[in-house]
Amino acid sequence: MPRIYPLFSSSSGNCTYVGSGSEGVLIDCGASFTKIKNALALNGLDIGCVKAVFITHDHNDHVKGLRVLSKKTGIPVYSQSGTLDVLYDMGLISSSAEDIKDHADIGGMRISCFPTSHDTVQSCGYRITFEDDVSCAVCTDLGFVSDEVRNGIKGCSAVLIEANYDPVMLRNGGYPAYLKARIRSDRGHLSNTDCGCFCAELIDSGTTRFILGHLSRENNTPETAEYAVESEIAKMGYQRNRDYILSCAPVETSGGFVAF
Repeated sequence: MPRIYPLFSSSSGNCTYVGSGSEGVLIDCGASFTKIKNALALNGLDIGCVKAVFITHDHNDHVKGLRVLSKKTGIPVYSQSGTLDVLYDMGLISSSAEDIKDHADIGGMRISCFPTSHDTVQSCGYRITFEDDVSCAVCTDLGFVSDEVRNGIKGCSAVLIEANYDPVMLRNGGYPAYLKARIRSDRGHLSNTDCGCFCAELIDSGTTRFILGHLSRENNTPETAEYAVESEIAKMGYQRNRDYILSCAPVETSGGFVAF
């Protein structure tokens, strides 16, 4: 049974393992190589289980461990061409990294990407489809839910989706005005409310498991995010633990996964 292991999830670092106990892929590499190895071990996984790394975009909280991981292990790195160019210029990857283009086949998984709106050269989410045709998606760092995002995620059994901030906490918080505006913009991050509205749509298409990810440590809490998302979903008549399962990705794993 496929699983999503949220290893790291916050503005400090993001890394998710998707697959089985014997093989899978990492989505992003936003923690040190040592921390990623230790996080995998806490979940009963070895670094040898990782068959490829897929990068969503070039921000530090998604790539900070990439150079060392790539150098020490030789694990293949995939991303979109614009992101690869930036990562190469930053010295984080070699020229052998691969442009995902339409999709990549890794073991028994097909990984495809879809564009997201974020303030970087290029950004994307990933859909992972397994041999029995069940699929999941990892999608964070998006200013709004575009048609490309909808089409990319629709029909997935499980989704790790961004619920970055609570609008009231952001408005009343200590961030400078320009940063608040950036977060709220169409190239920023997804609010709890917008996430909840999208999750209700996804239930209509068959999604039953939601992991809320990339929560701001300053402008959100797991309890706030879950309450907001659950409230928006309830407006559509769906009930938690009957129609869907909801959880929050931890800042740093202590062990745990979502099976689907």
